[in-house]
Order: sequence, then structure tokens, then C-alpha cells
Amino acid sequence: MIVLMHVATGALAGAASGSRARAAVIGPLLHAVCDAIPHEDIPSRRFETASGVAAVLLLARRRGIDAATVGAVASAAPDLEHILPFPRPGGRQLFPTHRWARPVRFRGVPAWLQLAVAVPAVAALARRS
Repeated sequence: MIVLMHVATGALAGAASGSRARAAVIGPLLHAVCDAIPHEDIPSRRFETASGVAAVLLLARRRGIDAATVGAVASAAPDLEHILPFPRPGGRQLFPTHRWARPVRFRGVPAWLQLAVAVPAVAALARRS
């Protein structure tokens, strides 16, 4: 999924969990589930990074460091290995679902649909401060 979708799903799950500790555990698990769903990515790493950071900052500003914000960060964090120079043992990425080959025949959930779902979800959570 796109980073903004990871932020949105993590924030929703974190808010539902009601606990920062549970949100921190749920986030990476949710990231793996979302990665397992066939999907399109946005080819612009700059857009992916900026939209994800902006959404997390918006949530943190409006809600503080609550379960939703922790869930958002925990769910998006595995994608940091795409932009930071983390070690790659044996040339493989660290997060397990990032190592999987994607099926070429099925494009999956379009990026525009992920944006259409993620933006209102983050906005709604940001309004509930």
C-alpha cells in the first residue's frame, strides 16, 4: 500500500485499540496485512514520503501522541527502509513482506483509490482531537 494508506489504517486501528502499547504492536502487523493485498504504488518517493510525514504531523498536532498517532507511525515505519540506508543482510530488505515478489498479472488496489480512502480517514481522525 502507499505510505498514506499505512498511516491511515494504522491510525484507525490505533484509535480503535485505545492503547499506545497495543497500537505499537498492531501497526507492523497491519503493515504486513496491507502489503499482502495486491496494490499499486505511487512511483514518486518524494510524494510518498511527504504525504506520510504530513499526515503523521497533522495527527500529532491535533491529537498529541495518542494511540492513533502511535498506530500511524508504527504502521508506516517499515517503509522507512525504502528511504533510509538500513543494512540489507544478503541484499534483502528487512521487513518480511517487502521481500515478496508481486504478481505481475493483477495490479490490485489502484493508488488513486488508496488516496481517496486514506485522505478522508486521516482528516476525520485529525478532527477528533
